[in-house]
Amino acid sequence: MEDSKSSVYPILLAGGIGTRLWPVSRELYPKQLVKFISEDSLVQSTVKRLLPLLDRENIRIVCGREHYHEIARHLEEIGIPAEGKVICEPCGRNTAPAILLSVLHVLAQVPDAVVCIFPADHVIKDIGSFHDRLKAAIHLADNGYIVTFGIAPSYPETGYGYIEGAGNVSGGALVTKRFVEKPDKATARQYIKAGNYFWNSGMFAFKASVILDEFKRYQADLFDQMQNMDVTSGEMEEAVYARLPDISIDYAIMEKTRKGVVLPADFGWSDIGSWKSLYEFLPKDAHNNVIDGDVIAKDTRNCFIMGRERLIATNHLDNIVVVETPDSIFVSNIDNSRDVKSIVTRLKEKGRVEYHHHRTVYHPWGNATLLEKKDGYRVTRLEIYSRCVCPSVRDLATACILTVTEGAAKVGGNEDSQQLARGESIQISEKDDRLIENPGDETLVVIQVDLF
Repeated sequence: MEDSKSSVYPILLAGGIGTRLWPVSRELYPKQLVKFISEDSLVQSTVKRLLPLLDRENIRIVCGREHYHEIARHLEEIGIPAEGKVICEPCGRNTAPAILLSVLHVLAQVPDAVVCIFPADHVIKDIGSFHDRLKAAIHLADNGYIVTFGIAPSYPETGYGYIEGAGNVSGGALVTKRFVEKPDKATARQYIKAGNYFWNSGMFAFKASVILDEFKRYQADLFDQMQNMDVTSGEMEEAVYARLPDISIDYAIMEKTRKGVVLPADFGWSDIGSWKSLYEFLPKDAHNNVIDGDVIAKDTRNCFIMGRERLIATNHLDNIVVVETPDSIFVSNIDNSRDVKSIVTRLKEKGRVEYHHHRTVYHPWGNATLLEKKDGYRVTRLEIYSRCVCPSVRDLATACILTVTEGAAKVGGNEDSQQLARGESIQISEKDDRLIENPGDETLVVIQVDLF
């Protein structure tokens, strides 16, 4: 495996929003950036499970432009330089364009390679078994097959697509007979009984040249449109990219190719697609609860309770999910928790900002947390990274008071800047826009009070 390490490129798809995990996952801060299970975000966990086997220099992550800086920061946090590793889509167009874009990036750097596709927001329990299956998939891909990781179903799940396998191929794989849509419960039970149906994990392996030929054969329009773009410059126009077909890799290629195989796998996989699936994945306490945060649970069983900032107290609950964030709380029975997606749609229709972002919004220079907003004033906490500059965002404020609580700040332009130490403040008038610079090595924290 060491010899082939440098010729394998893992591509992580990080373009999803994770609507069914609202209110924690939001459009501007989707689930792949969230720390649900450990001290690592989902994208960090996905990268880490690949590192013992694959070359970190070959990792590429496809994401939207609005998530670029946070994806890059998450890579840097785990010791991986982000430069050249994050591929931005101007807008989301489903998995087929994202995968073709990544393959063209790889081929621009190496003549050919085995490409492995992983969603950035899935979880796996048995890393050793995963590595064994990954080695087998790479070997199959190197021999010209297009490999889909098929998860052995442990229960009749109706939220996943299935793959039917047929004749045996080397390495324990099966010929892909067909992809089937999400079934009803009775059909899912029949699939499990048959023994040759697998959950479609969305993880793939293939040679870049092989998948490119399949795009030319089965998605000629998409291929031609992408070829006419300067895909490696990072300057693709959103209006042009938005005209690409909105199509998944399953519909575009996997259901049509004659080179497809399904590699059965059983390594404790979950797509973390809902609060129910997260609950099922995580270890339970003595009362079959998953509890995270400051929680007092009395006579509470079979529940998922997650708190971010406030105390949560429960009494006589069964089969309930409670998720608290600084600005929203979601409560549902676990079995119907997927329906939160329709709530997000309603929030969007009503113009509520809660569907889009949290009270904390991340920027290239740091982050801003809305602490309080009332008639006449707004209080924001700014965290400014070392050697970064926060642009002045004043909206319609008539005056602004800045107070340094951690670090030291340089406020103003180059010619009339003012130094502020911890505990010092400055008042800025309506017409006086000023930059806030952190010249130090530690994070700068500033409380900004805007008066209206």
